[in-house]
Amino acid sequence: MNDYFGGPQAYLIFLYVQFWEDISDEHGIDPTGAYHGDSDLQLQRINVYYNEASSGNYVPRAIMVDLEPGTMDSVRSGPYGQIFNPDNFIFGESGAGNNWAKGHYTEGAELVDSVLDVIRIEADRCDCLQGFQLTHSLGGGTGSGMGTLLLSKIIEEYPDRMLCSYSVIPTPKVSETVVEPYNAVLSVHQLVEFTDHTFCIDNEALYDICSKTLKLKTPTYGDLNHLISLTMSGVTTCLRFPGQLNADLRKLAVNMVPFPRLHFFMPGFAPLTSRGCQQYRALTVPELTRQIFDAKNMMAACDPSHGRYLTVAAVFRGRMSMKEVDEQMLSIQNKNSSNFVDWIPNNVKTAVCDIPPRGLKMSATFIANSTAIQELFKRISEQFTSMYSRKAFLHWYTAEGMDEMEFSESESNMNDLVSEYQQHQEATAHEDLEFDEEEEVDN
Repeated sequence: MNDYFGGPQAYLIFLYVQFWEDISDEHGIDPTGAYHGDSDLQLQRINVYYNEASSGNYVPRAIMVDLEPGTMDSVRSGPYGQIFNPDNFIFGESGAGNNWAKGHYTEGAELVDSVLDVIRIEADRCDCLQGFQLTHSLGGGTGSGMGTLLLSKIIEEYPDRMLCSYSVIPTPKVSETVVEPYNAVLSVHQLVEFTDHTFCIDNEALYDICSKTLKLKTPTYGDLNHLISLTMSGVTTCLRFPGQLNADLRKLAVNMVPFPRLHFFMPGFAPLTSRGCQQYRALTVPELTRQIFDAKNMMAACDPSHGRYLTVAAVFRGRMSMKEVDEQMLSIQNKNSSNFVDWIPNNVKTAVCDIPPRGLKMSATFIANSTAIQELFKRISEQFTSMYSRKAFLHWYTAEGMDEMEFSESESNMNDLVSEYQQHQEATAHEDLEFDEEEEVDN
């Protein structure tokens, strides 16, 4: 089941539509919802993401939410506008005005019950509901404020289901609004508690990929959306198609999250090559493996070499040898052993699906739980502190009934998160063993 909570940036709505366009293409579903595929495998697990209507057409199990109507009108008038259930478009009238408090406490709170009603209807249509997948922005008011409010409501009603979010993190180089650091820190405070895993994506990293790796002179939001959509479709491949090794939402969380709070992932994708260089590179398992561990392919503006990998997951797609995949992944670990924590012995999970994305012979999607992600949180925290120390813009939030104490708590929680990542980055198996022995002596 998939739900969408977009911020004021309209491109997030289109990112979500781009994801549905891409997976519809992979499953042979046209813009009207009719199947025109060429393989039984396309329909084998179609009910994971689609409901079959009485007409025989397939309808995405998707809910789109915004506090203003404009983006919904744009989606409806787009090429895939007719594939979505009209009852699953939920929108307000006034918007959140880039204000987390409006999205969380006032405007969003008025709309949240309507969204929950639609969620219940969609959940009831599922044979075996595993969880919820959310796409939202942390920089604006709706995605951050109402998105996290909805998370808290979903966890109340479905406490034993998985919650996965694709969160677009604000960055200073690609800033949309002045109060982004406030909205982001207040949101991370909630994401730490309510999600099982969060994929951190930021525009700075996406722009760098487009301009430096893909050599695009003027990247558009469409180009950014395409990159994220490739990653989302890669992460969900094992849910949608049968493969040699499978990885669903729960398996991913169990293998990737060593401690409950440390569930923020850095995603990546390969192959990423400029069009002019494609003919000079061979698309092989070693090349894919090299690319996915390259810092330039990460979709969060953090360098993994500045931290250590707690856990890693890679989803390979296309016809390839499982033996070769395992050998290449092991080779990378041996060559870069200092980049992996030594107190989690088997911390790399690999899944393989025979069906490649459209237009490629093979691909790989990378998911890293790295302590280097603290760079991202530090950056946001510093921006937050510089404004909050002067109480700048605070009156807009308190005017919506928000308690100033929540700012202090969120800042403290963010700093604690950074400290935890740093603590586990510095930990070694030897130190932990000594600590355990001391504990036994004490007992």
